Amino acid sequence: MTDQPSYRYVVLGAGRQGTAAAYDLALMGNAAEIMLCDLDGEVACRSAERVNRLVGREVARGRPLDVTDHAALRQALEGADVALSAVPYTYNLDITRDAIAAGVSLCDMGGNTDVVMAQLALTDEAARAGVSILPDCGMGPGLVNVLAVYVMELLDETRAVYIYDGGLPQHPEPPWNYQLTFHINGLTNEYDGEVAQIRDGKIVMVEALSHCQMVDLAPLGTFESFIAAGASTAPWTFEGLLEHFETRILRYPGHYAQFKAFKLLGLFSREPIQVGDQIVIPREVYHALLAPKIMVPGIRDICIMRGKGVGVKDGHETTAIVDLVDRYDEATGFTGMERLTGWHCAIMMGFQARGIVPPGAKPLERLLLDGMPSAAQVMEEVARRGITFTVRYEKHSG
Repeated sequence: MTDQPSYRYVVLGAGRQGTAAAYDLALMGNAAEIMLCDLDGEVACRSAERVNRLVGREVARGRPLDVTDHAALRQALEGADVALSAVPYTYNLDITRDAIAAGVSLCDMGGNTDVVMAQLALTDEAARAGVSILPDCGMGPGLVNVLAVYVMELLDETRAVYIYDGGLPQHPEPPWNYQLTFHINGLTNEYDGEVAQIRDGKIVMVEALSHCQMVDLAPLGTFESFIAAGASTAPWTFEGLLEHFETRILRYPGHYAQFKAFKLLGLFSREPIQVGDQIVIPREVYHALLAPKIMVPGIRDICIMRGKGVGVKDGHETTAIVDLVDRYDEATGFTGMERLTGWHCAIMMGFQARGIVPPGAKPLERLLLDGMPSAAQVMEEVARRGITFTVRYEKHSG
């Protein structure tokens, strides 16, 4: 029996999700070495020490790095098999160019569809360099895209796909009944602007933070669901394949009215306004006031995801439903959000390292539809990590 191949990984950004990804790569990704890079070298070293302590071997090391220093970044990437960008999306296009120049495959956590489209336009350069570029990994986008394709795989024909996801406190406390596990600007971005969806086979733009509906997710309870950003390129990939595609976020009852009021008040705006003798940016004031109220240290969270596909199976009109739930892990200290975000990135990096993801740049859901890998293979990896999900079918009467 031959030894399994081992790989060298680089993680750019040693924060919450970057550390969770590094841990999974060390445990499940056949990692020979993981270099954790951060602008703050002490943060990078603490992250590496945490990973090494949790996995019981010296596999990770920390390094100070400014990702805007292109020469230093390319040097850090040299000799790696796959890198992860866990820094803000504004840096991802330049990081992609540097990864291609260094001959290293790249995964990232997305965050802005326009940036992703610019990365995907580099597919020919990536293919010539023999590397794969895979934006939009994590929980959403990322696992939500996987669930969308997975429910399509479960059916013989699919007409409509509905995706629900949310990260919430296990024990909500009023008045907010919500706790944040990522930067507050990401939350506002999910609720602002317009979201691409598919209606009657065509892409339409729908206002974010709209069309609130209640959804029963027994035994967890009843939640609000409303339109929000989350699946990035998926509507364009699914156009022509689906009649209907919709992404909804999950929150405890009451959240929608609170945040809709903030939005209608103009607090999401980036346009400066005059208040007395001061010029202020409403969004910055809003974030400064709200973030301390909903960012709680030591959060025990629960992450809930549902994929629902409507179509035909075995000649019958059928709905396929996949429910996934994950919670804060007491043993490692990783939140459910960190696990689902960082671990999905690590799963996809493993597929990249093994050459299952081909050279070039394609949207995640397009790779899954092409079976490189399949959504079922990704979900098998999710299950291997102890993240539980259920699959059930509802046949339609008549």
